[in-house]
Amino acid sequence: VKLVESGGGLVQAGGSLRLSCAASERTFRSSTMGWFRQRPGKEREFVATINWSGGSTYYADSVKGRFTISRDNAKNTGYLQMNSLKPDDTAVYYCAAAFGLQMRVNVQEYPDWGQGTQVTVSS
Repeated sequence: VKLVESGGGLVQAGGSLRLSCAASERTFRSSTMGWFRQRPGKEREFVATINWSGGSTYYADSVKGRFTISRDNAKNTGYLQMNSLKPDDTAVYYCAAAFGLQMRVNVQEYPDWGQGTQVTVSS
């Protein structure tokens, strides 16, 4: 599945952004989706995941209560709503997909990745 992220940009601390992840194939509808981020000088880390139907979600502690993952399978698109952004959220954000029903939190479990979108939060 080819994935293309959009929606990144520069925002002040406390602001919001909504990232989108457009998938090229209908197999996306049978895939779990995840969002990851890579902060400068650090390894790629898990942010959130959602199962194929959108009925189950799971978040990293660092974003819980501030970020919301969702999907619209009719549009083959996933989303990450980010509120109350902090400078520490500055990173390149990636969406990922893996065929199957189970949510996944590890980078190695996702074979399909987007190119990433930069999110910069100023203080």
